[in-house]
Amino acid sequence: MFRKISASAMYMGLLAAFVGYSASFAIVLAGMTAMGASGAQAATGLFFATIGMGVCSIWLPAVTRTPAAVAWSTPGAAFLASTAALPGGFGEAVGALVCCAGLIVLTGFIPSLGRIVASLPKPIASALLAGVLLKLCLAPAVALGTIPLLVLPVLSAWLIGLTWNRLAAMPFAVVAFMVVLYFVVDVPVTEVQTTAAFLPNFAPVSPVFTLSAFISVALPLYLVTMAGQNIPGFAVLELNGYAVDRQPLLFKTGLVSLLIAPFGAIPVNMSAITAAMMAGKDAGADPAGRYWAAIISGMAFILLAFAAASITSLASLAPVALITAVAGLALIPALVGSISSAFKETDQLEAPALTFLIAASGMTLFGVSGALWGIVAGTIIWIAKSHRRQKTS
Repeated sequence: MFRKISASAMYMGLLAAFVGYSASFAIVLAGMTAMGASGAQAATGLFFATIGMGVCSIWLPAVTRTPAAVAWSTPGAAFLASTAALPGGFGEAVGALVCCAGLIVLTGFIPSLGRIVASLPKPIASALLAGVLLKLCLAPAVALGTIPLLVLPVLSAWLIGLTWNRLAAMPFAVVAFMVVLYFVVDVPVTEVQTTAAFLPNFAPVSPVFTLSAFISVALPLYLVTMAGQNIPGFAVLELNGYAVDRQPLLFKTGLVSLLIAPFGAIPVNMSAITAAMMAGKDAGADPAGRYWAAIISGMAFILLAFAAASITSLASLAPVALITAVAGLALIPALVGSISSAFKETDQLEAPALTFLIAASGMTLFGVSGALWGIVAGTIIWIAKSHRRQKTS
């Protein structure tokens, strides 16, 4: 087993962990904060989400001998960030997280659930993802108009990284964010001292379960996680020649998500971006040894978890608009990809368009979020147009 470790696998695993974490921690914090989490609750959620990601990144590759990369649900966090806070506060949001994790576990047991999600027309699923991401992706432009001196350095660093290597864009932006925070934002000495802690002041939340939260948050979060993360993650592994038994992987990621959800952690799932990094030749000449890259990334994630208290404390010192701008920059590639996929079929434009617009609107009807209404409306139009085409052909 250990003979298959290569320097390339170690390097790519460490790089994947750094890219994956730096590209999305701001999105996770934005999602928890939007749901009403306090600073301590956000730090606790970030800590356990990272631990869960690390545990799965070690467990799954070790069992399957494949570079089965795991990440937290970045589209799910973006969905939470763009959704109105629930009446029951963060406790009700935690209840929805538990329900979402339970749905993923059930999908690992019941293959038909996975087939139902996979049967959702891809343009509809892509339009849902695009609508969920849009609000956060507008944040850099909005922040540029309100706090230009703070956003311009971050945006410039992101553009420099993007022109050099797209994977470097977000690490560059995060470094620039830290520099702006140090030189521009007034940081009290007492706050600097608190960032030295390796563990957050754990603040678990008693889950509050309501039907409205299940329908409005848990179900869309499950669909976004499955369609936006798990299914593409499996596809990347299969495209690189690795056999994938989906049900056990879904069960394991769902189980870990269920264990960490009471602490306010978003679900963990299969990753497409970091999987592409660790499943290719850059992670080693021997495909049979590339799973070590994923294991190394898991070890790095566990170490990064102990930075949750410091990262949350530092992020709390920055203007909210700056944090959401950083999060929005990280989501631009996903937005572009989802919009391209949503409107690929020219004879079925109205259905994804309506899904996108309703999901992006942030509306709530009868206590149900626009994300779910967007799926319903888009699917109805998709089926109606498909049925009409069949009748006329």
